[in-house]
Amino acid sequence: MQESKERLQFNMINMIWAMDEENIIGYKNRIPWHCKEDLIYYKEHTKGKTVLMGEATYYSLKGYYKDKPLPYGKIYVASINDIKLDDATIVPDLISFLKDFKDELWVCGGATIYKLSLPFADRLYISFIQGKHEGDAYFPQIDYSKYNLIFEKKTEQVRYTCFERK
Repeated sequence: MQESKERLQFNMINMIWAMDEENIIGYKNRIPWHCKEDLIYYKEHTKGKTVLMGEATYYSLKGYYKDKPLPYGKIYVASINDIKLDDATIVPDLISFLKDFKDELWVCGGATIYKLSLPFADRLYISFIQGKHEGDAYFPQIDYSKYNLIFEKKTEQVRYTCFERK
């Protein structure tokens, strides 16, 4: 238990996402629903924080924000492509990065980044969006027996949860 607490203090890897009843998280590199309350929830948790995302998610967010800077602190973009970004640090080896990272980190997508990051995650902030939506990106199956539910709040549109690794 002591080792787990030390890991939480110095290396908290959080994952945050919204998904519908069928684990859909995206459609054509966009969110397949518009849920203002969930966008507010996401911003409250990630604004000014250190985040990690994939290249497609980065470009999708840049499309939303246009000429405005992304609302994060430090931005890491996982990519196997040889790219340079003015406002982000490229992570060519995601697994080594996650193993060695020693601070608070928020993993923000997309599907491949979530799948590869899940084994390293300490907390899962999941917004369960009501209904079924058209999509082409899915969150991988989660073994919830490895986590404790530590937060839950329900609204008409969303069930907000936080699961912490046991």
